[in-house]
Amino acid sequence: MSHLLFTDDCFLFFKAEESEAQVIKNILSTYETTPGQEISLSKSFFFFCSWNVPEPLRNTLASILGVQVVLGTGKYLGLPSMFGRNKNSTFAFIKDRVWQKINSWSSKCLSQAGCKVMIRSVLQAILLYVMSIFQLPTALINTIEKMMNSFWWGHGRTNQRGINWLSWEKLSMHKTNGGMGFKDLTAFNLVMLGKQGWKFLTEPNSLVSRLFKACYFPNNTNLTTTIGHNPNYMLYSIIRACFIVRGGACWSIGSGGSILILGEPWVLNGELIDTNIVGAQYVHHVIIENLMLPTKNRWNEVVVRSIFSAELADKIMNTPLIAYVQSYPLIWRAEKHGNIL
Repeated sequence: MSHLLFTDDCFLFFKAEESEAQVIKNILSTYETTPGQEISLSKSFFFFCSWNVPEPLRNTLASILGVQVVLGTGKYLGLPSMFGRNKNSTFAFIKDRVWQKINSWSSKCLSQAGCKVMIRSVLQAILLYVMSIFQLPTALINTIEKMMNSFWWGHGRTNQRGINWLSWEKLSMHKTNGGMGFKDLTAFNLVMLGKQGWKFLTEPNSLVSRLFKACYFPNNTNLTTTIGHNPNYMLYSIIRACFIVRGGACWSIGSGGSILILGEPWVLNGELIDTNIVGAQYVHHVIIENLMLPTKNRWNEVVVRSIFSAELADKIMNTPLIAYVQSYPLIWRAEKHGNIL
């Protein structure tokens, strides 16, 4: 990936080498002479994605490009671009935005119905964008939930302390269970991150999927990769929610493919065959196609029952084989159309 273009900004990527910095400078100079638009160096800056670049090289690159070196881009497109150890301070701007909204409604006499609309349509919507990419700290989520709870009971927008007659845990329950249907922010955060992990699997040709796969899991998927030392925080957040994808994903079995028999959710109702079962040594690194008849779209019952137990063999024999499926698509078994999370 060499560049990213947005409405009013442009990111250029290159290795921390003098030769590549000179190439970038020549490209910008050529651009200035062609359309007659001059690059504003005072409004431009660059930063290093790695801390391993030596200080002398940093100064040399800065002098070649003639722009200022910064530690990060702050917030870009509404999201923080650099992360430290203290995630609460990094995402503190979300809490401030929620509090500003609550404070701005202090002079308005809102009914309970009005408070409900404000919480569901405004306050919780503020978190939607950030929660779909990063996992927010638990302490921050608890603070925001307490602010919303106080606002619901009518004293969150004043300086007077009051009584929260029900906890947010009770208010976030479904209406049929006695709650108000507000979102459990921790669970909602994990679900939004699970959608990103689902897109990595179902949209492998998108730019973000190809970028993350090339950088972090080139030889496997986001479901099977491990979190290394000091990982990208976005990847860390998505991997933390992978248990949701594992719990609902299922392979649609057709007439051929390369899915492994062990450790993959392909059996009836999305179950997987554990590697510790009796007979697992006979199918280690073996694909599902070997359990089918070679010329017919049917299971080879003799082979299946000779390897697995009677209960597991019955489940395999009852797993449907779809004739028109060739690429073994990953489906979401809890959705009626089978392909949407």
